[in-house]
Amino acid sequence: MKFASSLLATCAALCVSASMPALAETGKLLLTGGVSSIDGAAGGGLTPWAVIGSNATEGETGGSAFVTTAGTRDYGLNIMGAAIGIHDRYEISVAQQDFNTRATGAALGVPGLHLKQNILGLKVRVAGDAILDSDSLMPQIAVGLQYKTLGSTGLDGTLRALGARRDGVDLYASATKLFLGQSLLVNGTLRATKANQNGLLGYGATLGGGSNNSYSLQPEFSVAYLLSKNLVIGAEYRFMRNKLETAGRAAGLGNGLRSEDWKDIFVAWAPNKNLSVTLAYVDLGVIVPATTASRKQKGYYLSAQVAF
Repeated sequence: MKFASSLLATCAALCVSASMPALAETGKLLLTGGVSSIDGAAGGGLTPWAVIGSNATEGETGGSAFVTTAGTRDYGLNIMGAAIGIHDRYEISVAQQDFNTRATGAALGVPGLHLKQNILGLKVRVAGDAILDSDSLMPQIAVGLQYKTLGSTGLDGTLRALGARRDGVDLYASATKLFLGQSLLVNGTLRATKANQNGLLGYGATLGGGSNNSYSLQPEFSVAYLLSKNLVIGAEYRFMRNKLETAGRAAGLGNGLRSEDWKDIFVAWAPNKNLSVTLAYVDLGVIVPATTASRKQKGYYLSAQVAF
């Protein structure tokens, strides 16, 4: 936790440095660098894209920082993070998530339970250029990894009983296609992960069978339409791993640990090249339905990003 906090502070400081005239002069078109995802990587709110965060173009170094809050009927989530974009090819990102379990924590015997997760990400553009290739069918392609660590809480004993770890690595590949003439962006991401509920309920599970502890391939999709030069609407769909339900059944919890796919409808607004605000309606399916009467977790998502 201390390492991630220090890294976040360092990254934020570099973002400030990147705003100086000696570095990036913000060459990208508005919103073509994406916004900050919940895991810190540049893209949509729920999923990374192949774009590199910040406004820096080739030969430049830039940075971004963001804060996000989201709330559903039974849960709350606050996130902060930062990223560095180098030569529009490399991206280093950090994020800290604070998930408020509210009544679920009390039902599990841990009142006031907050699940805190730190994420360190690395992304590399390996082919294509979203802007330069906008008049062809060639997408921009990037590969990335996210190392995630879940802080110790009163839930540790439950995770151990399920055979779930408190750290894991996600690997992903993204392809982003920008059709400038049609004001349309399309993205597809394929993620290899062991994360349960994006890591907030640990990684993998040995209880109930070895397959629960293996990597799963989960697709993620985004589409965005540019209404004007600084206003975008869009939607995302992220398939979620559901291996923890099997472990839960083996523990006598029935379908109480089932997870479902995440999706949203969003609006992103950039009043200038350095600031963007994203507002979304999110549907995260069920999260620990054993304690929430299987209610769908629908609600809001609000994020602000500064980029240089």
